[in-house]
Amino acid sequence: MDRKMISAEIFSAKSYHLWEKQWLLLTSGDFQSNAYNTMTVGWGSIGSVWGKPFVQVFVRPTRYTYQFINEHPTFTLTAFPIQYRKALAMLGAKSGRDGDKIKASGLTAIPSQTIAAPGFAEADLIIECRKMYWDDLRPGNFLDDSIQGHYPEKDYHRLYFGEILAIYGDQEIYA
Repeated sequence: MDRKMISAEIFSAKSYHLWEKQWLLLTSGDFQSNAYNTMTVGWGSIGSVWGKPFVQVFVRPTRYTYQFINEHPTFTLTAFPIQYRKALAMLGAKSGRDGDKIKASGLTAIPSQTIAAPGFAEADLIIECRKMYWDDLRPGNFLDDSIQGHYPEKDYHRLYFGEILAIYGDQEIYA
């Protein structure tokens, strides 16, 4: 994959499409020690907060990735060409607790440029982030009653804000 550094100032993506239709992999942990996990995410945002470029991701406490993102200071978000859709679907449905789902997906974890969490060789976009804030969703704050329908098990997401430290991507798509 031909990924080049893209500054946050010129990074461009169809944000709704990226999250809702294309999906991303959220990966946290440490590549060097082979202690990391990934999951498919479809909820989040990209923007600016506190004078910094950031991403916001949602992770349920029941997900195996939850322990990695809580324990490690960094994470990546990666996007892929359409031919990897089946791999992303599998990575969102299976748990890393039950075996090496990354190997089963056929994707190749690679070291990131600036952080410990890995990216993927097949990705056309890698966003490297450092956690800067988290908070738990509180159902008493939901103003739209339909939101509660996403939580039949009461496993409310934890939100993480990550400062974007580096973006590597296909410049024809993302710059």
